[in-house]
Amino acid sequence: MSLLDYVFGTVHAEEEPEAEEPEAEEEEEEEEEELEDPVDAVREGCASHCTKYKAELEKCEARVSSRSNTEETCVQELFDFLHCVDHCVSQKLFKQLK
Repeated sequence: MSLLDYVFGTVHAEEEPEAEEPEAEEEEEEEEEELEDPVDAVREGCASHCTKYKAELEKCEARVSSRSNTEETCVQELFDFLHCVDHCVSQKLFKQLK
């Protein structure tokens, strides 16, 4: 798993077993809607906007994974990429709020 997949990966919550009746669970499942976070779509678009930083991060990841004994961690490249993405996301989302 690459560092980008780790940061922008999909998170799934585990459901805890409940002691409700099966009929009541079926009714609740029909009523609940899956809400989508608009940030996810904007973040993916902004990730493609920051290709320069993404390329630097991928180059650093390849360099680090090719060496067996290194102290390099690519943290600065990751921060630069995330800063670019966050800057792009904030501009687009705050326009929707106004």
